[in-house]
This record gives sequence, structure tokens and C-alpha cells, in this order.
Amino acid sequence: MSSDRLISHDVVLAEDLRDPAFRAEWERTAVARWLAVEVAHYRAQHKLSQRQLANRLGVHQSDVARMEIGEHNPSVERLIRVASGLGIELMIDIRPKGKQAKLPKKRALAAPSFAVADCEIVMATA
Repeated sequence: MSSDRLISHDVVLAEDLRDPAFRAEWERTAVARWLAVEVAHYRAQHKLSQRQLANRLGVHQSDVARMEIGEHNPSVERLIRVASGLGIELMIDIRPKGKQAKLPKKRALAAPSFAVADCEIVMATA
């Protein structure tokens, strides 16, 4: 198939998001998908296997695999373990949609934002 006939990810996602059930699941797993990308990116950047990363985090290899799938939202304890074990900063800002942020920020963020229920969630790592 020639590349001019391929459909982009954004087009496919936009179409899928028109389905209310898909949209609800997409929104529900926003934090899980964000953490999956961050963990997989860290692991690739540091050339670690899932088992090596699991040892750093003090979890089983299967826990890392589940995190990288991005289907289950992490607990606060899991986020703390990831931040501590990888030596990275995780930030999640949750506020009602359309409400201006009042809490202080360390820096301006160009971070991804997701709508979930009646809230906007902004997530970033450093």
C-alpha cells in the first residue's frame, strides 16, 4: 500500500471518538495511557528491559508490562513509586473544565491536557 493511501492516527482517533462508549473509555484511561508512554519512553531512553526497570521500581516485571499497556489507571502509591524509582517529577493538575488554574506552577507547561467527566487534567513529567 502506498503511503499516500494510509490514514493518519489522528483521523482514525477522531472517528473513533465519535462513539460515546469509546470516548468514555478513552477519557477514563487518559492517566493510564500517559503513564504508559512515560514509563516506556524512560525504559527505552535508558536501554532497560522491563525486568531491569521493575527492579528499580521494586515491582514485578509483569507490573511494568501492565503499566506500559496503559489500560488501568495507576494508584497514587504507584505514581509515587514511579517518581521515586526513576528519579523523575510527575505532575497532575486536575480542575473543573474552563476554570483557570490558581495553584502555583514551577514553570509554564506545554503539557498534554485531557477532558475527563467535567474536569480538565494536565499531566507533565520532568
